[in-house]
Amino acid sequence: MVKKVFLLVAIAYTLALIVASLITLNAVPSLGSSFDDKIYHVIAYLGLAGLWTFYFKPFKTKDIPFKVFFAAAFLGFILELLQYLFNPNRTYDTYDLIANSIGALFGTLIARQINIYELK
Repeated sequence: MVKKVFLLVAIAYTLALIVASLITLNAVPSLGSSFDDKIYHVIAYLGLAGLWTFYFKPFKTKDIPFKVFFAAAFLGFILELLQYLFNPNRTYDTYDLIANSIGALFGTLIARQINIYELK
């Protein structure tokens, strides 16, 4: 049951991230730093990679964390490219790719250390 919930949440989160990345966002809350956008990228991809790592964890395959990290980082690259190509209000930013990758790395590493299926 928990596995099915993680799958549904991971899919919903991924779709929401894709939509949020491709539309024009207005009035995003400020965190009070000059790096707000990068912080949001790290958090978004930490959540993405964490959810997918939790979902795949029971498969007991050693390369799953690497695959999840790579897929999340690749999705970040594709979304940055699509922003550049299709939304004149959004721009391609290499630092966003770095922030996405950092978030994906930490999300994967953190989720790998937590065994959610043993928590009661």
